[in-house]
Parts: sequence; structure tokens; C-alpha cells
Amino acid sequence: MADQISENQSQNASNSGVTAETPASNNPLSRKLKKVLDTRLDNDKDTLEALKALSTFFTENTLRSRRNLRSDIEKRSLVINEEFLSSFRKVKDQLDSVYEDVRAMNDCCQDMTDRLKTSQSQTRDLINQTTQLQAESSKLHLRMKVANAFLTKFQLTEAEIRALKGGRDSHSIGKEFFSAVKRVKDIHQDCKILLRTNHQTAGLEIMESMAVYQEAAYERLYRWAQAECRLVTNDSPDISSTLCEAMAALQDRSVLFKYTLDEFCAARRSAIVRSFIDALTRGGPGGTPKPIELHSHDPLRYVGDILAWLHQVCASEHEHIGSLLRMCSKDGLEDTIKGALTPITEGLCRAFKVRVEQVLVSELTPVTLYKLENLVQFYTVTVSEMLDKNAAMVDTLNDIKSLSSTLFYNSLTCHTSKLLDQVELPTEELAPPSSLMSSLSLLQDILSCKDSAVLSAEHRQQDYQKILRTVVEPLIQMCTVSASRLNTIEMAVYMVNCLHQQQVVLSLFEYTESHLELIQAQIDAHLDTLISEDASYILNKLGLAVIYSNMQKTSSNASLLPDMGAEAIKSAMVKFDEFMVRPDNYHFYQMSLLKANKHRDIIGQQACVLLLTVYELIYKCIHTPEQGYSHPHSILPRTPQQVKTLLHLS
Repeated sequence: MADQISENQSQNASNSGVTAETPASNNPLSRKLKKVLDTRLDNDKDTLEALKALSTFFTENTLRSRRNLRSDIEKRSLVINEEFLSSFRKVKDQLDSVYEDVRAMNDCCQDMTDRLKTSQSQTRDLINQTTQLQAESSKLHLRMKVANAFLTKFQLTEAEIRALKGGRDSHSIGKEFFSAVKRVKDIHQDCKILLRTNHQTAGLEIMESMAVYQEAAYERLYRWAQAECRLVTNDSPDISSTLCEAMAALQDRSVLFKYTLDEFCAARRSAIVRSFIDALTRGGPGGTPKPIELHSHDPLRYVGDILAWLHQVCASEHEHIGSLLRMCSKDGLEDTIKGALTPITEGLCRAFKVRVEQVLVSELTPVTLYKLENLVQFYTVTVSEMLDKNAAMVDTLNDIKSLSSTLFYNSLTCHTSKLLDQVELPTEELAPPSSLMSSLSLLQDILSCKDSAVLSAEHRQQDYQKILRTVVEPLIQMCTVSASRLNTIEMAVYMVNCLHQQQVVLSLFEYTESHLELIQAQIDAHLDTLISEDASYILNKLGLAVIYSNMQKTSSNASLLPDMGAEAIKSAMVKFDEFMVRPDNYHFYQMSLLKANKHRDIIGQQACVLLLTVYELIYKCIHTPEQGYSHPHSILPRTPQQVKTLLHLS
């Protein structure tokens, strides 16, 4: 139907285009028709919907259908309105029912509201009272929490009290005990905060009760620790961590801590005294190592083994005490350990000192005594580092060191005194005496001791200086006394040989510079004597002594003096030429007795220097016209420079 209408509209539109060319008509019907035909149904949705609804019942486009269309539409509209009315009637009935229900509910609610207002007015006091009670209950609950927290913080539990008192098992200490002690200590500290508030009374009462618990706990801990310390008597004691924790806890009670440590020291003292006796007489487990007394015939090994055992024991006991106090505060711990070692090692002092002194006072050689002194010195320094400076063992070691040093220097002094009392006379070879050689061998053995290497450089220097003063100076004195009956040349040769031998020995060692300088000065003095004597001997042998002496006495006409003629001088110069060719044949025979070639070379060279000086004087005097010598070049054909060259003087 809508399609037909659209078609008709299209057709009418085309027709209207034709009619538009004709003059417009003023007929209303025409205008209305034109308006209908000009309407565009594509954009009129209401019209389209109406046409679609019309197509549902307008099925036949007949004349009758078109005439009855209006009535059909009105009938259909009436039917629809009746259906709408019927449907709304049901809705109205339901709304009426709902209205009745709502009104009933409103009445009920109003009734309940009235009743609630009545009840509220009647129960207002009860509600207020209930609210107050609830508020008080909350406050009480909060107070209860605070009280419980206070009790938890400032009171001990039953388990902690049992741990402190010990109960049936009062002889054992465990982790629960230390936890309880720490808890008591913390509570005691926390009470100091209470004393700063308004709860001073409670704070004081709690502090008093905690102090009682604390003192009882420390007393029990002290008794237990004392009993445990009495048991540490083995060579390698097993120190439990519980005992270490007990010592750490007892640090808060310095007196109890000291008494407990003294108990440990007493137990260890008796243990190491027993171990020392066993080491001396029985040896180690199974006989290894062997008893120290088996080596009593060897002083060095015997004393060395005792000192080594003592050092080992000091180190072991230092470690044991350190293990016992490992949980204690580190402040001053090393001083505490050293202080504890003092009574432990004190028990060894007498037995140790007696045995070492027995060895020292026996007939020992100076070398053995020096080795023992160095050994004792080394262990004195080593052991003293682990002990307190006022320890009895340190004093004992210092006494033994002083005794060994005294005996050693007494032995050296006795040896040198014997040399001075029984001075050995020089032999014809003017060689160093056997007593000097044996003394120098002894000195060399002493200074060569390897044991002195363990000492510091300062100690070695002090020892060497003292030893050299004790030995070298008396040896020089002995040589001087021994050479006192010899003539000048023999005495000088003998002293140079003796001093040179000492110089050779001392030059092998350090810290001998001062004595080497002293010896060298004396050697130089004796060499000067020998040089002077040798030069005088050669001058006399060459016949130049008289000529030199006369020329020193006169300033003119020397040729007129006896033995100062040209022939006499020429004869002396012939001998002088022979001397320059073979100078070794003109020295005194004692020069061959000098042991050191360098000394012979020095004497020979310096004597030639003196002879050159004499020749220069003679040469100058002869070439002086006032002396009255004619043809001086024939008397002395060589100049001093030529003589110097021939004598190989630089």
C-alpha cells in the first residue's frame, strides 16, 4: 500500500511539473491537493508508520474498501481503546490493592513509632546508664591491659623464678637461668625510668625485689662457677660455653668475678705444677717426649727444654684463660688475662729456679755460660710479653738472667785475671803467646754463638761492648806486661803481632768498631817506633847518620868537619846506591818476625820516606856554596826526585 502511494506521488509529481507550466489556480482544493502532492513521505516517519499500520488490515484496494476505510479505522481505534481500558482497569485494581497495603503499613509503622517513642522515653535512663557502664568497661579493660603489660615488663614469671632459684635441680645452670638473670637486670634498669615519673614508690619496691632476686642468682651462679673451676685440672681442660657465659655474667660483680677467676687459677696452678714434675721425671704420654731430667748432663739442652716447656705452658694457659673469658667485655681483657697468669705460673717459680741455678753454678765454660745467658734472655723477653710485669715468674726469669750474666762475666774476669797473674814471656819469634791465642779463640767462640741471634740488635751491641771491655783490654795489658823486658824494637814487633792478632779476630764481628780503633791506634804507635828505629838502623849501616848529624850542627864550612869530606860522602853514597837496589837487605832482622806483610811494607816504605828526607837535606847542604864543597854534582850525582823514583815512592 505504501509502495502504491509512493508510485502515485511520483506520478503526480511528474504531472504537477506539467501543470506548473499552466497558470496557477486559486481553487482551495487545488492548493490542498498540491500541498499533499508536494509532501515528501521519505522524511515523514509518522506518516510512514501510519501507512504501515494501515497496510495490515487494508488488504484490498476496492471502492468499497476505500469507502469503508474511515469506519474501519474508527472501529479499530475503538477496539484498541477498549483493550487499553481493560488493561488499565486491571492496573488500577492492583494499584488500589497496593495502596491499601501501603496504608496498612503506614498505620503499622505509625503505631510502632508511637510505641518506640514511648519505649524511648521509658528507657532513656537505662541507655544512659548502659553507655556509662560500657565506657567504664572500656576504661577498665584498658587499665587491665596496662596492668598486664606493666606486670609483664616489671615482674618475673613463675618459670623465671624457678630458673633463678633452681628448684630440685639447683646444682645445674642452663640457658633459662641466664635468660632469667638478664630479665632481672633489664627490669632493674627499667625501674630507673619509673623513678623519674610519679611511680617512684612502685619503682623502688620493684627494684628492691629485683635486687633480692639478683643477689640470690649471682650467689648461686658464683657457687656453681667455683665448683666448675675446681674441675679444670686436666692438661687440656674442656671449658664449657656455660662456664664462659657465667664468667661474662659475673663481670657485673667484680668481687665474685675475681674470686671465681682465682679459683680457676688455683686449679690451673696445681695442674701445671703436676705437669712440670711429670715433664721432668716421666715425660710425655707413652714416653714421648722423654723426661727432661734425662738430659741433665747437657746444660744447654736441659735448660733449653725447661724454658721451652715453660713458654709452651704460658702460651697454653694464656689461651685457656682467653677461652674462659671469651664472652666477657673486651675492655681490659688482656690485662685481666696477664693478671690471671701471674698466680698460675707462680707455682713453677721455685722448682724452675732451683734446677736452673744448679746448672748455672756448676763448673761451666764461659762459652756455655754465654749461650745459657742468651737463652735465658730470649725466653725472659718472650715470656714477659705474656705476663704482668710484676709477676713472680718474670722476677724469677730476671733473677736467673742476672745470675747467668754475673757468672759469665765472672768467668771471663777470672780467665783474664789468670792471664795477668801468670804472664807468658815472649818467644824468640816474637809471636803472640799461646795464652793470647787461646783467649782470642775463646772470645771468637763467644761472639760466634748463634744463640745471640735471637736477641735484639740493641741487646747484642750492649753484650758485645761489655764482653770486649772484659776481655780485650786485659789482653792488651797482658801483652804489654809480657813485652816489658824486651828492647824497643822487639817490644814494638811483639806488640804489633799481638795487637794484629786481636784485630783480625775482632774484625770478624759487628759492634767492635770502638775497640778496633783503639787497637789500630796502638798498632800505629808501635809502627811509628819501628819506622824510626828502622830508619836509624839503615842510616847507621849506610854511614849517613854521622853526616846527617854534622850537617844539622853547622850552617857553613861543613866540608872541614871530620868525616864530612867529599870522599867520605861519596863512600856513603855508594852504599846508598846499593841500598836503593836491594833495600830489603838493610832492614833490622826483627822486621822479618812481623806476622803481617802489610806492616813490613808500611815500615819499609815509611823508612824510605825518612831516608829521602835525610838525602834531601844532605843534597841541599852540599849544593850550598857556604858549605865549601866543590863539584857537588860529582859527590851527589842524583837529585832527590831521582832518588824518590828509584825508591818507588809516590
